[in-house]
Amino acid sequence: MGRWAALLAATGGIAVLASCGRPSLSDDKLSGKALNLEEYFDGRTVAYGQFEDRFGTVRRRFVVDIVGEWDGRELVLTEDFRYADGTTEQRIWTLTKTGEDTWEGTADGVQGIARGEERGDTFNWAYTIDLPVPGGYTMRVSFDDWMWLMEDGRLLNKAYMSRFGVTLGEVIIFFEKKDG
Repeated sequence: MGRWAALLAATGGIAVLASCGRPSLSDDKLSGKALNLEEYFDGRTVAYGQFEDRFGTVRRRFVVDIVGEWDGRELVLTEDFRYADGTTEQRIWTLTKTGEDTWEGTADGVQGIARGEERGDTFNWAYTIDLPVPGGYTMRVSFDDWMWLMEDGRLLNKAYMSRFGVTLGEVIIFFEKKDG
């Protein structure tokens, strides 16, 4: 019985540690800005990012050209990725505004429906996706994706990536609005 109690305590401890240090929509806002995805992503945006593993080692860098089209209900984002190793990828998201500040979305590889919520200058987006990885295969991972509206048409994005509840690393992205 003692072994099971120790295992349960260790599992609980890992779960608590895994949830530490994450943003929350209830965090104090640092600006009076309001992020509206349909306004921000309508038109052309360029993003620069990298993936860091859980130890902080940068494993992959990329640039993304994004074209967004808002029709009053749906926002279609065509994302063209160019990785530093020369590989490319395209992902097309269809996001539907489901409430004043809520969104749902789909894209190839996404399992079920992605769900998100805007609050002030912040957007949180959660989804599970079969993500292409080097070597020609995919890995099913979950994203807890956070965006914050900054100055001068910039948007900062930090996404926590996990598999089976274990954090694999973080994706840091910086978006720059190019028109609109």
